[in-house]
Amino acid sequence: MGKFSELIKEDKPVLVDFFAEWCGPCKIMAPILVQVKDQLKDEVRIIKVDTDKNQELAMKFRIQGVPTLMLFRRGEMRWRQSGVLQAQDIIQVIQQYGLN
Repeated sequence: MGKFSELIKEDKPVLVDFFAEWCGPCKIMAPILVQVKDQLKDEVRIIKVDTDKNQELAMKFRIQGVPTLMLFRRGEMRWRQSGVLQAQDIIQVIQQYGLN
């Protein structure tokens, strides 16, 4: 959990994708997150967290459904949503909550 805490303290936005291998909607999110990264490049860091392998972290953030996306900047959670979102919606959220 120490490495996670360090990563979310970065100055640039950090989008965390809480997912599980068995989750169908999570598989849909993977290429969408690639699109987000392709568009925003180094403006954002995207981290994937497998809730089955990181149960302590999932409990800390009260992850009840996957996929759940959370946006952090300088250690502060700026935004959170569960379910599948389109790339353009995620980019808009990052620009609204993460870059200002």
